[in-house]
Amino acid sequence: MTEGTWMGTMGAALTVGQVAAELGVTVRTLHHYDEIGLLSPSGRSRAGYRLYSEADLERLQNVVVYRRLGFGLDEIAKLVDATGADLEGHLRRQRAAVMSRLDEMHDLVTAIERALEKEMSGIKLTTQEQRELFGESYSEDYAQEAQERWGDSDAWKQSQQRTSGYSKEDWVEIKAEMDAVGAALVVAKRSGKPASSVQAMDAAEAHRQHIHHRFYDLTPQFHRNLGDMYVADPRFTRTYEDQEPGLAQYVRDAIHANADRQDSRRC
Repeated sequence: MTEGTWMGTMGAALTVGQVAAELGVTVRTLHHYDEIGLLSPSGRSRAGYRLYSEADLERLQNVVVYRRLGFGLDEIAKLVDATGADLEGHLRRQRAAVMSRLDEMHDLVTAIERALEKEMSGIKLTTQEQRELFGESYSEDYAQEAQERWGDSDAWKQSQQRTSGYSKEDWVEIKAEMDAVGAALVVAKRSGKPASSVQAMDAAEAHRQHIHHRFYDLTPQFHRNLGDMYVADPRFTRTYEDQEPGLAQYVRDAIHANADRQDSRRC
């Protein structure tokens, strides 16, 4: 059959270069498929170059799909050569294999996302280490909720940037500072001093400075908002109440008194 007769019978023919560009494979790959009998072109030009028919392209499309799914060339050869019941059975088995792989990939993606969240959170500690530092009441849910509530704020972004470089030793120091601030607030309350006393306001200012230097820029006005949250959110309230009954309200009032003092100094 001459080249012209073959093209008229089989339809428009494509060269190996055209096929490679059409389906995103390399010329070397097409040559290899021809050598192993997986996809041999239906015709040749007078010069001996490979020419691919529409049927060849359909077969190649199937090969490309199965290859991208991760099947071996031997498996693909059986699949594209199967017919009737054999084809259906093989497809069902391969579908089950693909679904299994999808489940594995889903689990892998989930693990990667969790690792990425921890990396972005800046806290390079295990859950157990975080509980050892911050108490058994610590929960990763708190961090997740905080991100959902304040993730778009400048303060949150600044905090993530700063804490991203903190080591475990840094967090130990931060915890010690937190405990010292909390102890100063407890001492002021137990002494009977009002929340507006110098002792209480100084402890509140130490609280503000701790957050300001370790996490994000915290103005006295912004500090007021945190104080209000300590009595509005039961979980924050409980954190202070576990240290000293009535401490949450005392801390809130001391923060407001200190903010008022800071405002008066600027006047």
